[in-house]
Amino acid sequence: MTFTYEALPMRVVFGPGSLRQLAEEAERLGLRRLLVLSTPGQRALAERAATLLGDACVGLFTEARMHVPVEVAEAARAAAREARADGCLAIGGGSTVGLGKAIALTSGLPVISVPTTYAGSEMTTVWGLTDDGRKRTGRDGAVLPRSVVYDPELTVGLPVDVSVTSGFNAIAHAVEALYAPDASPIVSLMAEEGVRSLAVSLPVIAADPGDMRARTNALRGAWLCGACLGATTMSLHHKLCHILGGTFDLPHAATHTVLLPYVAAFNLPAAPAAEQALNRALATDDVPKHLARASAELGAPRSLAELGLTERDFDEITAQAQAQPYANPRPVTEKALRSLLTQALKGTLA
Repeated sequence: MTFTYEALPMRVVFGPGSLRQLAEEAERLGLRRLLVLSTPGQRALAERAATLLGDACVGLFTEARMHVPVEVAEAARAAAREARADGCLAIGGGSTVGLGKAIALTSGLPVISVPTTYAGSEMTTVWGLTDDGRKRTGRDGAVLPRSVVYDPELTVGLPVDVSVTSGFNAIAHAVEALYAPDASPIVSLMAEEGVRSLAVSLPVIAADPGDMRARTNALRGAWLCGACLGATTMSLHHKLCHILGGTFDLPHAATHTVLLPYVAAFNLPAAPAAEQALNRALATDDVPKHLARASAELGAPRSLAELGLTERDFDEITAQAQAQPYANPRPVTEKALRSLLTQALKGTLA
């Protein structure tokens, strides 16, 4: 057996109440002028973080948006310059973490990340920006958060529907990592355990959103799944989600949730080791049907049509999906892609 595994240089502070360590984390990194980032809906949480930072906070930017539009990124970069910030604290979900990365990409400012969802972006060097209906992504070590504070208490207020789709978003990271060309036994162990943690926790959270044990286990699973994404190459699933989000403005986590069973059904026959790992993690012998059934039972959308996509959009999707080569267990022909999209549009597995 031969493989290469490169661990990303990051620090993780994990556990209920970890948010109270923000000032300590900033001091450890030598940061004295932090700009706090959030979405408009999480301004109160951003203000709480600012209070905990005390004099180390020099301002708030609370206009983070899904898919990181370039105009929002530019406004945030300007705010960081005007505040003479020496770093950013991104508190929230993938939209806010992504905004922190956009600032770091051009300025090199270090980022402290405090995730409140299960998106996993905080564990990767992947950045994304949306400009004129196209989402561009890349990898750059400069955007990797220097410290990640995981506080399960911050996820208790996450609505059940968002918890579920965010959790399936994380599972998608692990699924693709299992059949990635640069997968390794280390990544595969993390992926299997991450999927298992989320699969067990999400039904408990749906029944009792305040269950701290389940919230903690789910956040741990999201950490593992995000780390898998950070260590491996993305394939068809993530390619399609970036297109559907960047061009058609579909909700990121819900799109991941709807697409995952269909991409799994397409790819897993060509990736038997990945399928076996997922069979174990999900306690099933039919991964695609299990994913579709489990997400539906937890109230997630079942079709791309529910998210606003139409068959008229297929030409643009297939053109973008085939415009640049990327690793995938099976060749992605236009015919196969249209078949996959048709099933996902209708919400019916073949």
